Amino acid sequence: MDALQHIDTWVFDLDNTLYPAGSDLWPKIDARITLFLGHLFGLDGMSARALQKYYYQRYGTTLRGLMQEHDIRAEDFLAFTHDIDRSSLEPNLLLAAALAALPGRKLILTNGSRDHALRTAEALGLHTMFEDIFDIVAADFVPKPEAVTYQRFFDRHEVDPERAIMFEDISRNLVVPHQRGMTTALVVPKPGQKDHREPFEITEDTPPHVDFVTSDLEGFLEEALAALGIVGKTVGGG
Repeated sequence: MDALQHIDTWVFDLDNTLYPAGSDLWPKIDARITLFLGHLFGLDGMSARALQKYYYQRYGTTLRGLMQEHDIRAEDFLAFTHDIDRSSLEPNLLLAAALAALPGRKLILTNGSRDHALRTAEALGLHTMFEDIFDIVAADFVPKPEAVTYQRFFDRHEVDPERAIMFEDISRNLVVPHQRGMTTALVVPKPGQKDHREPFEITEDTPPHVDFVTSDLEGFLEEALAALGIVGKTVGGG
């Protein structure tokens, strides 16, 4: 944790990172994407899902594939696919307290929409913890892990990557941040928890571009706070 002494900007992915990987939120979005493709092309469920996963693996997001190959309006796609019930999420008081105590700036960097990030963060009780959200619209619809997206993020928010850390659930999305000098943390499911990542996104060993691996984000941040000499500010800390 001494490696975090220089950090002044804390950057977080949203889905399966700020909320538990075992949550039903991402499967709901995933199902809505399949439904969108089925309606759009008149496909049965299996065919729509196969096309969805092809676009995702080739373009980084299904939306990017639809925009590149079919000139689909991003606004329609984002509104439909993120129209989900978030009532299964519960406020995470431990994470909220840890985020509030972190020194420096806190930002969200997501391939989803700003509206989705705001509503999800609100359901988690985290919506006041972040300075801003850099979403897929701000990225000009070019998703992580493309290098240009991270550069747009750095430029827009005046982030020095060598003084920043990024938390992500997908290892490949940490390659460019590591190359640019960011400290990187891979957030993985807890033992026994469902893993909603695609098979090609899961690695058994820790890649060299990942500095930390954690299955307990709030616990990791509390350890970081202790290493930074910040005590008594988290829930239960007095």
